[in-house]
Amino acid sequence: MSRYLTTAFLARMAEEGMAVALALLALHRTGSAAQGAFVLTAWMAPHVLAAPLVGALPARWYGAALGIFATAIATLAATVGHAPLPLTAAIAVAGGSCGPVVAGGLSSLVAGLAPAGRDRTRAYGLDATVYNAASVAAPAAVGVLTALTGPARAMLALAVSAATAALLTAALPRPPAPARPPSRAGVTAAMTAGTTALWRVPQLRAVTAATSLAFLGVGGLTTTTVLLAEERAFPGGGSLLMTVFALGALAGALATARLRRPVPPARLVTVALAGTGVALGAAALAPSPVLCLPLYAFAGLCDGPLLSATLRIRADHAPDHLRAQVFTLGAGLKITAAACGAALVGLLAALPAALLLMWAALLHVAAAALHTGLTRHTTRTGSTTA
Repeated sequence: MSRYLTTAFLARMAEEGMAVALALLALHRTGSAAQGAFVLTAWMAPHVLAAPLVGALPARWYGAALGIFATAIATLAATVGHAPLPLTAAIAVAGGSCGPVVAGGLSSLVAGLAPAGRDRTRAYGLDATVYNAASVAAPAAVGVLTALTGPARAMLALAVSAATAALLTAALPRPPAPARPPSRAGVTAAMTAGTTALWRVPQLRAVTAATSLAFLGVGGLTTTTVLLAEERAFPGGGSLLMTVFALGALAGALATARLRRPVPPARLVTVALAGTGVALGAAALAPSPVLCLPLYAFAGLCDGPLLSATLRIRADHAPDHLRAQVFTLGAGLKITAAACGAALVGLLAALPAALLLMWAALLHVAAAALHTGLTRHTTRTGSTTA
């Protein structure tokens, strides 16, 4: 498990640092962050399309996928602001297509590292902690390295992190390989079966629908928070608020991993979504930016357990032979929802920031209600498949 957590942390450091690194590199070379935003869109866009294919690949190919991921980051370090935008965007699409390995594929291996029950709950709590730790550490590391060595070398450091993760995958336990390599028809069938399972298994459908709805709000949260801080005369406060949120999420994920009596994951999803929504709604109404700090911390604290509960539900209810597909597709849908949310906030940026933050809060509350409704329907019918 320790080897897995090291591998996952290094891969996720690369993924979580890309948004900041691209913006800083584009700003440094072109005088505008616009090209960085376009390249980041190209990086994120293929996640949901590539997720079924990546999920259908055998786990032994994850190292190769992470190698392509690392190569794309290194190439972008050389081309952003120097090469034509279409070429740079194409490189980003190639690298982003391997992103589902980082966002979901690696997590699908955890079920094979820990037996069902308390040990698996703790394992997924630690996996979620790694996600949140990377979300805190990566932007900070990129900022420090940019100040010391420049944005290009900061991005190269992300490439080295991803490449190291690619090498470490060779030491990870993995599911037994099939007797014969998968054929094209077999991969296509696995892709279809994974998508079908995500829809037909009620528990998977409920958590996927709820978290995707919530991520419409999460995607624009950073931009909204920056706007909120500026409107309330708290210059630079947006980054501070998001750091507090990330630290709260890290603490929440770590606390979940250490619970002696684990909370049922379905209940934890609902509570986490509702708690995050209430806290963000209170921050939107808070008259002072200083009051937003504890509210953002509490929102993060509620958000932290959401990922570990989501991972646990996927592991418990995905068919064993489709677990990787379920993980990668579920993660791809969330990332795509976040991208849509970011674009929506960009279009509505002229509105008061408090209104945008309240919108994100209401999406979380609605997601909690949706998950509760779908879960109760499943319990009432007494079925596990539709």
